[in-house]
Amino acid sequence: MSGDAIRLESVTMRYGEGAGATTALRDVSLGVPLGEFLSITGTSGAGKSTLLSLVAGLDVPSGGRVSVLGQNLAELTDDERSDLRLQHMGFIFQAFNLFPTFTAEENVAWPLGFLRIKRSEARERAAEMLERVAVARDRHGRLPGELSGGEQQRIAIARALVTEPQLLLADEPTGNLDSRTGQAILDLLLRLNSDQRLTVLLVTHNLLAAAQGQRTVELRDGGIVREARAEGPGMGSRSLQP
Repeated sequence: MSGDAIRLESVTMRYGEGAGATTALRDVSLGVPLGEFLSITGTSGAGKSTLLSLVAGLDVPSGGRVSVLGQNLAELTDDERSDLRLQHMGFIFQAFNLFPTFTAEENVAWPLGFLRIKRSEARERAAEMLERVAVARDRHGRLPGELSGGEQQRIAIARALVTEPQLLLADEPTGNLDSRTGQAILDLLLRLNSDQRLTVLLVTHNLLAAAQGQRTVELRDGGIVREARAEGPGMGSRSLQP
């Protein structure tokens, strides 16, 4: 397998046919090395969500190739793509997407059932992961509606990580949080990226959130228009648009 967690090669995505067709991505090529924290930014309609859906294997591109962890997604069956998501990808979203009638611990343990892990072990792993993302033990038995937005997002992150994925896809994970809580969540993602070499793909329209990544790619009208690296030794920034 190459050193890229994600690779897009001349990817185009169209929806519809004929005169009513729309192009969401246009000839996008992008590599994301293992262990990188990459931010994808752009205004609404730029193609961010489409790119994320393609990487997750939820859609197949109209043209080009999408590879994740060395596997061409177009060559996998639906079941194989589902297994790839379950075993190697974690997902966090702006809306948290927690089960309202499950406790925090039950929410985190839920995906382990699909891996046929015994309930007792799943609960133990869920409790450990909640503590690792700084959810106090006295909150583990609470329902999501009894917790703050920041606590709910930490639970969602714990659920995304409990299967020990190699790749974390984050779709506007701070969009429903105040600035202080949002920064705490970004700091947590940075720590996970640094300590565990977890590959993070953060999709956001927030430039301050995007700046947390090691590299930022800006989409506009379905194409990459700018790429910038965080300042550091041997690092700079470059514009892909005149």
